[in-house]
Amino acid sequence: MADLTKQRDLKKYSSLSQSEIREKIREILTELYSRTDAETAFEKIIQLSEKYKKTNNNTGALFSEKDILLITYGDSIFKYGEKPLKTLLHFYNDKLKQVVSFIHILPFFPFSSDDGFSIIDYKEVNPQLGSWRDIENLGKNTKLMFDLVLNHISAKSTWFKKYLAGEKEFEHLAIEMDPDEDLSMVARPRALPLLTPFIKKDGSKVFLWTTFSEDQIDLNYKSINVLIKMIDVFLFYIQKGASMVRLDAIAYLWKEKGTACIHQRQVHLLVKLFRLITEAAQRECIILTETNVPHKQNISYFGSGHDEAHIIYNFTLPPLTLYTLLKQDSTILTKWAHTLKFSSDETTFLNFTASHDGIGLLPLKGYINDNEIEQLIEHVRENHGRVSYKTEGRKKIPYELNISYVDAVAQQNDSDETIAKKFLASQSIPLVLPGIPAVYIHSLLGSRNYEQGVELTGRARSINREKLNLEQIESELSSEISLRSRIFHSYIKMLSVRGMQPAFHPNSECEILDLNTRIFSVKRSCES
Repeated sequence: MADLTKQRDLKKYSSLSQSEIREKIREILTELYSRTDAETAFEKIIQLSEKYKKTNNNTGALFSEKDILLITYGDSIFKYGEKPLKTLLHFYNDKLKQVVSFIHILPFFPFSSDDGFSIIDYKEVNPQLGSWRDIENLGKNTKLMFDLVLNHISAKSTWFKKYLAGEKEFEHLAIEMDPDEDLSMVARPRALPLLTPFIKKDGSKVFLWTTFSEDQIDLNYKSINVLIKMIDVFLFYIQKGASMVRLDAIAYLWKEKGTACIHQRQVHLLVKLFRLITEAAQRECIILTETNVPHKQNISYFGSGHDEAHIIYNFTLPPLTLYTLLKQDSTILTKWAHTLKFSSDETTFLNFTASHDGIGLLPLKGYINDNEIEQLIEHVRENHGRVSYKTEGRKKIPYELNISYVDAVAQQNDSDETIAKKFLASQSIPLVLPGIPAVYIHSLLGSRNYEQGVELTGRARSINREKLNLEQIESELSSEISLRSRIFHSYIKMLSVRGMQPAFHPNSECEILDLNTRIFSVKRSCES
């Protein structure tokens, strides 16, 4: 593992020739499939890479200290009488353009559930949000990240309807299982039934693998038809302006009976395959893997440092930062930060504290004990948050804390001024650690718990997914004493300062200082 103490530029492409890239693609396919299927898949992948190939390619450095990523739904901010994607562009240009260089627009496709992560059509923009032209206009102003929701598809999708009808090339779309099969070893991020019954057009009853919900049908990557369809979607997104693609729920992609069905060797081969395909198509696209798991498993998606993800989420940071602030002791955070390493000069972390999901608890494994995790849970419940659970074998364990990060760091009876100071202190940590900072729209705007949303949807994650009226937001931001104003304007200032300092290049020199248990201190520096 390469130390963080060496400044370097992140370069995108290996020195492989096109023939060498193709040979590696063929090797991976041969490991995944039979010889006949592998050759068929290879030919189709090469055809797709030629279809989407871009000849004029800039292979400069991936990132700089100016790069900051905003995470938002397409309609997190709305204005009556205007499509939300247009509102997002106006808000970005008016208030964020000087400090934010990337926008991660969470799934903006037609969907049936899970706030966009149960996709009906991968290649269409949800008309309630806007159109591809709106996405393209955003891409003219900033770099964009799209989600590739490749583990599952909506039960309302055309693809799934074709599967139920038994149409050619869709007959193996889903994963059929015997309901009497012992699947107790399967690790899951939910506490729901793993198998869901469906009736096919011919009248036969099948039980299908549904890792996340009955409306989210897991795709069968043992079928080359599924693989090719998703590679086509992946390259289509890059053609439509995605500079970064997030491989959603990638850890669960390959299922094998008798295993936990997570982090399978085949999953890593598929990540390598997607990266190679960008090079075969001569497309610049950063691969980000989403694996909310303990740190050791998380960083395994760097691969050798040259062949899998360019970036991984720093999933330990959100819960460990919260724990540190509540305990008022930086010992464990400092010790953990000393261990942060990149696999190579082609990889880095995405540092964040909050996102559209909750605060994952699994990454705390090995750093704090179960009693301390229970104390975190108790604090969140006292602050009107929720706790989501997952199943691991036959066990039901806490998976994530559902609460706005503003409320997470607060104590009972704190004033708005105190809450703002605590929250901004928490947000400074991702800004100074090596990597790229990612800021959730509700963190930037100082949003509190949206408890009404939980009541309306019945979903704990809705607590941090409120849709905000632009007029109301602007009114609150214009008031010096509102919590939103206290947080937003100070946050923007921190982001601006960071962007002006070359020492905050994602991979510049970093030294974690052991000064005092009440201080978390980081020294960043670079050559002038």
